[in-house]
Amino acid sequence: MKTPPVVSPSEWDAAWRQLLVKEKELTRARDALAADRRRMPWLAVEKEYGFDGPAGRVSLLDLFEGRRQLIVYRAFFEPGVCGWPDHACRGCSLVADQVAHVAHLNVRDTTLVFASRAPQPDIERVKARMGWTMPWFTMTDDFDADFGVDEWHGTNAFIRDGDRVFRTYFINNRGDEAMGSTWSYLDITALGRQEEWEDSPEGYPRTPAYEWWNWHDEYGAAVQG
Repeated sequence: MKTPPVVSPSEWDAAWRQLLVKEKELTRARDALAADRRRMPWLAVEKEYGFDGPAGRVSLLDLFEGRRQLIVYRAFFEPGVCGWPDHACRGCSLVADQVAHVAHLNVRDTTLVFASRAPQPDIERVKARMGWTMPWFTMTDDFDADFGVDEWHGTNAFIRDGDRVFRTYFINNRGDEAMGSTWSYLDITALGRQEEWEDSPEGYPRTPAYEWWNWHDEYGAAVQG
C-alpha cells in the first residue's frame, strides 16, 4: 500500500483548503441537480395498484398515509433471492440499515415505504430480526414492472394532487447508494427540502432552515398521516 506523504500541520491545512474548493463545487452542483429534479415533468399514474400491508389490502394512494409525497424503495426479499427466507438481499439490507428515522420525512409531508414480493409474515419477521421500522408492503401486481424495479432495486418518487397520483422521479443502480438520509430522500422529491434557500419554482412550500428540525419523538401530530 503506497500511502500519501506525511506533512506539517500548515501543509495539511493548505491541502485541505485546496480540496475544500472542489467540495463546495460538488455541493453547489448537487443543489443545482436537486433544483432540476423539482422542475421535472410529472407522469400521471393511471393504473390501480394494490399492496398487502400489516392492516390488509391497500392502494398506491393509501401508501401516502394522507401526506402529499411518497417515496417507494423496491427491496428484493422474496423466493429466489439470495438470503431467502432469513434475509433480504445483501444490498437491499445495507440500504435498509441506513434509513434515517422516518419522522423527519413525515414532517415534510413525505412518506417512505419499502416494497417487496415477500408475504407480510416474512416481512414482519425479518424487520423484527434486523431492527427495521420503516413501513414495508407486499407488491401483488405489475407495480415493479411498470416502474422499472422488477429486475433491479430502485427508488421511485410520487406526489399526489387530491386523489390523483403522479410519478416525479426515479433513481437506481449506484444512485441508490446515496439513499438513507433525510436529505438524500427529500432531494429526489418534487418539493425538495422545502427550505427558503432552495431554488424552487414559485409557490412551492418553504420554511427557514433549522426552524422545522426537531427531535424525532417531539414532532407530535405533525408526523401523523
